[in-house]
Amino acid sequence: MTNPAPSPVVHARAPGKINVFLKVGAVLEDGYHEVATAYQAVSLFEDVRAWPADDFSVVFTGPIDASGLAVDGSNLAIKAARALARKAGYRGGVRLSIEKNVPIAGGMGGGSADAAASLLACDTLWGTDATRDDLIEIAATLGADVPFAFTGGTAIGTGRGDQLSPALAKGQFHWVLALADFGLSTPGVYNELDRHRERHAQDIFPAQIQPSVDTNVLQALRAGDPRMLAEALHNDLQAPALHLAPGLGKVLELGEANGALAGLLSGSGPTVAFLVADADSALELQVALSASRLRVVRATGPVHGARIIHD
Repeated sequence: MTNPAPSPVVHARAPGKINVFLKVGAVLEDGYHEVATAYQAVSLFEDVRAWPADDFSVVFTGPIDASGLAVDGSNLAIKAARALARKAGYRGGVRLSIEKNVPIAGGMGGGSADAAASLLACDTLWGTDATRDDLIEIAATLGADVPFAFTGGTAIGTGRGDQLSPALAKGQFHWVLALADFGLSTPGVYNELDRHRERHAQDIFPAQIQPSVDTNVLQALRAGDPRMLAEALHNDLQAPALHLAPGLGKVLELGEANGALAGLLSGSGPTVAFLVADADSALELQVALSASRLRVVRATGPVHGARIIHD
């Protein structure tokens, strides 16, 4: 008796991100804020495996507790798969299994990475032969960070953050990430920023000013200089996130007291990203923060965007 042929599986991987710079402008007509951000993809990856199926389903594995994530049609990975199926006229479905390594609701774009990897996995599994531009176009309909999860590396994002232009980054940057045991709602943090600006009048924040990325950030990335980049790190969402979760301020202070060049919240938080000088400094800071009972991981950037992995 011969063994049945194994079910075909496609494995795709996409990275989480850190916003090394984030300026937030006015609210756009679609309800999103205009932003100017410098993204760096880092070595925390979401691994998506896809099998053919008659319908659409997703399960989660890995070290991150995903018990609270939706597994119905509201899940971003399933939305990505359905969007590709519609565009390609594909009539079948897919069974997705996602190994989560990026914090959930942590400001690092884990859901966006799921969507980007799912798009690529389904395109390969179904043989839809979508172009890279086709997939990025679909990615942009799914969320502001999804196109960057697809492209990876280092990039400047404008508009909602989905209009990308590559940024030259030399060498490797070392990060130590303090992971919170809770999440922060991205819309909630943006709403808190809006409330803060309303309280402090237009003379502090003229709505007509278009946000832009500081040239010092671009120079630091081009030079591959972590000390120069540390001086230029900025996140407009940090203050409102700290207002919602004041304990994160102590985490920032602890990291900077133990050798970090600088720290900031990644995106809308609550993940705190500490930039350090090198791999040895990253290990020392990881040990120090772990001794304070924080959950800590090390990562480097920039890394590649979504790609197929041949197991």
